[in-house]
Amino acid sequence: MLDAVSEAKLAEVNPELARRVRQLADLLSFPIIVTQGMRSYAKQDALYALGRTVSGAIVTNAKGGYSMHQFGLAVDVAPLGEHGVDWDGKDAKWQEILAKALSCGLAEGAAWRTFPDEPHLYPQEVQATPDDNIRYLFLEGGALAVWNEILPTAF
Repeated sequence: MLDAVSEAKLAEVNPELARRVRQLADLLSFPIIVTQGMRSYAKQDALYALGRTVSGAIVTNAKGGYSMHQFGLAVDVAPLGEHGVDWDGKDAKWQEILAKALSCGLAEGAAWRTFPDEPHLYPQEVQATPDDNIRYLFLEGGALAVWNEILPTAF
């Protein structure tokens, strides 16, 4: 079962993605939280600036419009431990998330060769990186237009 903050984040993403993340949460032997869901272009650009033009560690290689977060087709999750969020991407909890995510129809950014992203999950049938068509659909009709084209669900 996910907490209220996680559910609020899932309410903003594609309903099918949200369903799969809830399914994953139910299969795991420990609780998880959704740390990121839908992001604005500005928020994505601010994250991209970290470690480049703003002090901090680099957390993404995607500028605004180049992450599926802007289109409600990706979430980041994290396991909860006894002291809060467990950010160690190599431990047994993370390995369980990655293994069970596949059975829920979720692809994971941990498999990316150039910039592995352990907490990043997205539908397996959706491409990892948005293209010009997705950005155009979003510009013309928002997230719903993208969802109807890329991952249709019963709204």
